[in-house]
Amino acid sequence: MRLAWPITVSMLSFSTMTLASTAFVAQIGSDELAGVGLAGVVGFAFVCFGIGLLRGAKTLVSQAVGANRHDRIPELVGAALGIALALGIVALVAGQLVAPLLAGVSASPRAGGFAAEYLAIRSLGAPLLLLYAALREASYGQGDSRTPMRAALAGNAVNIALDVVLILGLGWGVGGAATATIFGNATELGVLAWPMRAKLRGLRWRVAAVRDVWAQGVPNGLQFIMEVGSFLILTVLIARMSGIDGAAHQLVLHLVNVSFLPAHALAEAAAVLVGQAVGAGKDGLVPVVARRALALGAGYASVCFVGYVTLGRILTDAMAAGDPVLAGRALTLLHVGLLFIVADAANVIARGVLRGASDVRYAAVVGIATAWLTTPPLTWLLGVHWGLGAVGGWIGLALEIVVGAGLFWLRVYRGGWQPAAAAARRAMAGAAV
Repeated sequence: MRLAWPITVSMLSFSTMTLASTAFVAQIGSDELAGVGLAGVVGFAFVCFGIGLLRGAKTLVSQAVGANRHDRIPELVGAALGIALALGIVALVAGQLVAPLLAGVSASPRAGGFAAEYLAIRSLGAPLLLLYAALREASYGQGDSRTPMRAALAGNAVNIALDVVLILGLGWGVGGAATATIFGNATELGVLAWPMRAKLRGLRWRVAAVRDVWAQGVPNGLQFIMEVGSFLILTVLIARMSGIDGAAHQLVLHLVNVSFLPAHALAEAAAVLVGQAVGAGKDGLVPVVARRALALGAGYASVCFVGYVTLGRILTDAMAAGDPVLAGRALTLLHVGLLFIVADAANVIARGVLRGASDVRYAAVVGIATAWLTTPPLTWLLGVHWGLGAVGGWIGLALEIVVGAGLFWLRVYRGGWQPAAAAARRAMAGAAV
């Protein structure tokens, strides 16, 4: 919990940043909201490979701490920052090239225009986002989750303040929302980097460290981008169903993220603790960490389940800004989301445990397979062909999460991660000082 609660605050702060922008845009109209939702998913798809890959730096840093190889940390952090900058520039260019194409993939040309505007601006902040992710993962690996928390809170405050000024005050619309988010990202990076400025000046650049971070992170990155790709297909299919379906999908996503993110924080904390245990040669601690993280995550998700059952209608009515059709559709999606709210916690925590043990290939293969064999085909079959709309897509998402949770926990309890953990220890011991 010492590691997890600041990560939870950081993730809740990020969720609040996104939710605040969504709430401000929702006051303008459903087309604006649907456009921002579509562009947000596309923009995230361009950076998700980098975000997933950089988690490999956290694993290696935590294993170095456990093995008492603190001499490796500067070169691992330097490698992560170099990779982050390169991938951030690629994401920026991709965003500029793809933005004009979004006008043709939305159910409404007007919503598509808003999506293009939002992505063109938002993608300019991709390098800032990935540099922040690199420093954040390195901090987590060393057991420091409070500095990233403070950075996230500061970025959130700047984003909300600028949302008020740019969207409501100056009337910049979706462009104002994107601009506010970029300044929020810049604030996060600055607040996180400033306390470690002396250490940053002492970073080392070694090709071997770049290879290590890349090799550890690529399966994470591929899994992340393939899962986001699957989710992007879900989002595009829903966006083409109707403006109401697209808007309801985005509203409920931001709402349920409040329940999902603490489990993700516990997964990150579990990955750090497992990595340190593996580095120290204490594999017996891995199942203990896994069970405790699962108990906390499932307990919190169960509380959220009760809260959404009790207050779901009030929340969806408030977020729909007086649109009864949108509120009704959102409430239906929320009820479907309740089917997998606890399983999602189990899913992400098990994946965090496997990542910490360097069992990244299994996690990647299972994650990609469950994502692509369930959500896109069921969205088309149930949502498009059978006419269930966004509800059909969410049923596919539920199946993906439940099946994945079962397979990941089977791997954890059967000890299938142990060969990868042993290989990681050998690599750490053999690395040049």
